[in-house]
Amino acid sequence: MSEPRVYPNVQIGEGAELGDFAIVGHPPRGATSGELPTVIGARAILRSHTVVYAGNRIGGDFQTGHSVLVREENEIGDEVSIGSGTVIEHHVTIGNRVRIHSQAFIPELTVLEDDCWIGPRVVMTNAIYPRGVGVKDNLRGPRVCRGAKVGANATLLPGVVIGENALVGAGAVVTRDVPPGAVVVGNPARVVAQANDLAYEDGLRPYPGGDA
Repeated sequence: MSEPRVYPNVQIGEGAELGDFAIVGHPPRGATSGELPTVIGARAILRSHTVVYAGNRIGGDFQTGHSVLVREENEIGDEVSIGSGTVIEHHVTIGNRVRIHSQAFIPELTVLEDDCWIGPRVVMTNAIYPRGVGVKDNLRGPRVCRGAKVGANATLLPGVVIGENALVGAGAVVTRDVPPGAVVVGNPARVVAQANDLAYEDGLRPYPGGDA
């Protein structure tokens, strides 16, 4: 077993647990150790090999799977869960009660609003013209609005907005904004239904208030 490493200027809330080889407060390039304050809320669970860079502000009841990377200067709310092998880049905003499954990639400037759900191996992008001149000055992260769900292996192109309570089907490639409450599938993704009209087996409903 190996003790976790906690850098200077890190505040860890009461009841938090750090797994073997976890690192908290690692300074990003251009910053010195302890220069950027880092806050991890109460009752957080950072499982083994999780790395959280400096400058993050993370709420209570946060938890990670194994080998999660959270880059610098993100704002993360309460009750957020991030699955094993997921990468959260820097300057990302994540609301409350967001669930991100394993091996997802969340790039700079992405916004994940409250209660959204990101399936395993989802890839989000933010470079409109990769390797183009001035690309770093024109990054546009996707926005996943409140309560929206993004299925496994879906790809979101730069700057797309997934509307409230929308559902992106597994494997979809989203090239344009998705209206609130819509279900989209395919490549390129297209609207095929409304989320509240989906019928589940055994009398289950996809969302509270749905008519299925």
